[in-house]
Amino acid sequence: MPTPRGEERAPVLRVVFYRTQAGNEPVRDWVKALNRNDRKIIGEDVKTAQYGWPLGMPLIRKLDAGLWEVRSQMTDAIARVLFTVDDETMILLHAFAKKTRKTPQAELRTARRRLARLLGERS
Repeated sequence: MPTPRGEERAPVLRVVFYRTQAGNEPVRDWVKALNRNDRKIIGEDVKTAQYGWPLGMPLIRKLDAGLWEVRSQMTDAIARVLFTVDDETMILLHAFAKKTRKTPQAELRTARRRLARLLGERS
């Protein structure tokens, strides 16, 4: 991301996709299934978080201890990418398109389960 003087600024965080025990990357798969414009929107929002961390509303909202969401407005839907930060790495845990104002509990459970697995691997 260029600075006002045209220099490249280093990202604050490195971004990685959560990987299941089977080797799948659910967030990467979800993003790849989106249309080109929506992929660009999600990518730019994640990049803004990566370069500007720590950020708050309206782009980033804390959900739980160690769990945040990137809030994106896609072409025809509202999207959320749930993530954690470990040292200087942003780990994208779960992503979905919202149909209601409130984040569905099933989506939160998925992200919490993946976060717990990550934390368990580090102990």
